[in-house]
Amino acid sequence: MSDQTHPTVYEILDERFRTGRCANGDDVMRVLHSGGRWVEGPVYLPAWRQLIWSDIPNDRMLRWDETTGAVGVFRSPAGHSNGNTLDREGRLISAEQGNRRVTRTEHDGRITVLADRWQGKRLNSPNDVVVHSDGSVWFSDPDFGITSDYEGYRAESEIGANQVYRIDPGSAEVRLVADGFGAPNGLVFSPDERELYVSDTRNGVIRSFEVRDGGTLTNGSLSDGKVFAEMKDGLGRFDNIRFDDGGRLWAAAMGGGVHCYDPDGTLIGRLLVPEPVANIAFGGAKNNIMFLAASTSVYCLMTAVTGAPRIRR
Repeated sequence: MSDQTHPTVYEILDERFRTGRCANGDDVMRVLHSGGRWVEGPVYLPAWRQLIWSDIPNDRMLRWDETTGAVGVFRSPAGHSNGNTLDREGRLISAEQGNRRVTRTEHDGRITVLADRWQGKRLNSPNDVVVHSDGSVWFSDPDFGITSDYEGYRAESEIGANQVYRIDPGSAEVRLVADGFGAPNGLVFSPDERELYVSDTRNGVIRSFEVRDGGTLTNGSLSDGKVFAEMKDGLGRFDNIRFDDGGRLWAAAMGGGVHCYDPDGTLIGRLLVPEPVANIAFGGAKNNIMFLAASTSVYCLMTAVTGAPRIRR
């Protein structure tokens, strides 16, 4: 671990941020690694006590060992990977912007392609990915990786839209589940999995969609998704999102740090971070360490709240 520390400011905007103990964690955040170009996609691997994340422009994935503090290269090249998560069997699921696909890393290291096309057309550049307890894999597919060569390879969209998809665990069918976004980015299921939350970076909102039995959304268009939160007053841009076990939604907000929303959608507090925050993830033995992928660095902060279970059992 780096010896560097940076003060963190818990900005209390509502008393619920204080009474919920959201501001009772570490007073400083530690730097686990710096020197990336643009880091995203942190995911904690409990079995290995390691954190893996993506350094997208450098086309590599890095890992930090919690027991030794050592940081090394996990995979390079890495398909300009962005978001990462684990499935029910502890296998790594990655959204590869450059390769325009979603993959699974098997326990023996082999890489299985889960999706690279929808209706015969190449995906744009998969960004974030989450796994439902039924084994289905859901991912966002904006155009960030094809607009330039910085985070992927410049290309024209074959689909012509930025959408959210579901990969069926049985048939492997890629199904469109929500459309009409400016740029769908972060995804997370509510702790009871009854809703899917999607951040739309370009439109500055986080929307929620009701999930029906059988792995579909009640309505798959933005006009039917409820606005849960809206970015106001130039406080940043929404990227990925995560729940704690108190039902509060934590949103990486780029230059706005990390926003914390009460279950009713009220912004109750913020974490102010030295660099723009793209992604966050809970991890550690108690699932109470927040890892922050912020521009060139990865930070960690032990909190007094606990992340929601990643997958329902």
